[in-house]
Amino acid sequence: MKIAIYGAGSLGIILGAYLTKGGIPVDLVNRNISQVEALRKNGAQVIGSVAFSVPVSAMLPEEMQGPYDIIFLMTKQLQNDQVVTSLKPLLGEKGILCTMQNGLPERGIAKILKEERVLGCTIAWGATLQGPGISQLTSEPDTLTFSLGGVNRKKDDPLLQEVKHILEKMGPVEIEENFLGARWVKLLVNSAFSGMASVLGCTFGEVSQNKEARLCAQQIIKECIEVANKANIVIEPIQGKDIVKLFDYHSKLKQRISFILIPLAMKKHNGLKPSMLQDIEAGKPCEIDAINGVVCNYGKEVQVPTPYNDLVVEIIHGFEQGKGKPGFDNLIRFNELKEK
Repeated sequence: MKIAIYGAGSLGIILGAYLTKGGIPVDLVNRNISQVEALRKNGAQVIGSVAFSVPVSAMLPEEMQGPYDIIFLMTKQLQNDQVVTSLKPLLGEKGILCTMQNGLPERGIAKILKEERVLGCTIAWGATLQGPGISQLTSEPDTLTFSLGGVNRKKDDPLLQEVKHILEKMGPVEIEENFLGARWVKLLVNSAFSGMASVLGCTFGEVSQNKEARLCAQQIIKECIEVANKANIVIEPIQGKDIVKLFDYHSKLKQRISFILIPLAMKKHNGLKPSMLQDIEAGKPCEIDAINGVVCNYGKEVQVPTPYNDLVVEIIHGFEQGKGKPGFDNLIRFNELKEK
């Protein structure tokens, strides 16, 4: 099969390294010339909780030559219409695009490609780009898992099984018939921890360990669960953890237990620095509207208030407009919510 990873940044470099190491040829595609040159010269270099390097095939988008059987899409969603339209002619007659993006991108992509040619995959691990061709795995090795699915696809779908076999070169893959529920649990985690870490300029671990920040993350989790419930979305477990059972609450005691559990649940991802924060620090627009913004929009549709998610979106858009910067001083904005 001919396979490409389009948008081979921090996560894509690691995925490409594992697939190549596992004997599956894959093209790593990136618009950054220095990134491509480093990958060609030095291979994909993985550091952090796992360390290895492997020679890889790397190229610029204009150097791609189809037809591809599978393209794993790992770019930000900011230019999805343009990117997916450009990839469409590079797919083979039965080629599929598997989006590994955050949020809920499948339906938008299916408007450009046929629904049957779109799969989705959530990634439960994180990484930080440390230099051209060098990516730091910031999650523990036993968290290298994937949830795979598509719109109206059954577990025994041959295409899902084929992609599952490929991704298993890196780690365990769970095929989800309730893929929206699997997407939603990742959206919940990203909203709470990528959102707050981007506001505060820190890692997931620092959000969990700071009591004020953890309270905010807890409120974001609660909002995500309440919106999903009202929208009739059944949130799936992630890496064996039932997030709703662990973190939803309707009493002061359960709320306290939920608060205590957060650092334990995030322990294996303590070093993760969100890509949104990396974009903010680089002066680039970030994916806030595809993460916390999705929760806010769903909340409006089902008439569930989402004040903490709303504030995260407002603050981060402010950063993009030159108003303020990431830091723990921003917690004062959330204190005003607690007083209401």
